[in-house]
Formats: sequence, C-alpha cells, structure tokens
Amino acid sequence: MDYSETYDFIKYEKEYLIRESYMDTLGHMNNASYIRLLEEARWDLIEERGYGLKTVMSEKISPIVLEINIKFSREILNRDTIKVQTQVSEYRGKVGNIRQQIFKEGELACTADFKFGLFDLKSRKLINATDKWLNAIGQKRQ
Repeated sequence: MDYSETYDFIKYEKEYLIRESYMDTLGHMNNASYIRLLEEARWDLIEERGYGLKTVMSEKISPIVLEINIKFSREILNRDTIKVQTQVSEYRGKVGNIRQQIFKEGELACTADFKFGLFDLKSRKLINATDKWLNAIGQKRQ
C-alpha cells in the first residue's frame, strides 16, 4: 500500500536548549550532536503519540534509520534555544522519508532527510507500516 497517497502527516515542532555536552572544540555544536538531537526529536514525536520505547520493547517492532542526508547552514552555539521541525513526507511500503529542520532565531540552521522503516526485532527484517506506527509518525486523514 502506498501510504503517501492515502495520508499526509503533521508537522511536529519542539524547542530544545543546546547544552555544553553538544559542543566541540570549535565552540559550536558538533556534527554528531545534530544527529543525536534529531533522534531525540523523532523519539519525542512518537512517544507523545503513544509509541515510545515501552511499546517498542513489548511489541518487538522498532523504527530504524536507513539513510541520512544532512546539510548545515547556520552555526549553533552553547545555550542557544532552537526549534526542531519533524515531518514525514511519504511512506511507501516498507520505507518512509522524514525531513527534520532546525531553526535558530527563526532562521534555518540545518536540514536533514532520513529514509527509515519499521523493523521486526524477531525476524530481523523491515516490515510494512502498521496503523499504530503510522499514527505515531503523525498520519492524518486527507
């Protein structure tokens, strides 16, 4: 089933305070910290929609990242408050695309595009999106 034709997805936004642990020796946020922060935002989205780690562990079905493309456009410094926007753009069969953008003072600082899927921890294979998973990633009926 091609879910991108049946559903569109909400845009989830959340603010974060950049902490000292995110910094590198150049005095700005380290590139690996962007990945960690973006993952935190994705977990916040699905947790708030009822699909947190407890669900992953009990159902043995977990989201996984398959590919990342990231572009840095503006420096982020210690104690900056940033906003992360997260939105699934499409989900076809077993693979979805999600775009996350980080804004600092209203200006784009980073764009990251992820390919992701839903992974059955027992069979160790990607599976088609479940209704519960689609709800967790922000599906809404058109």
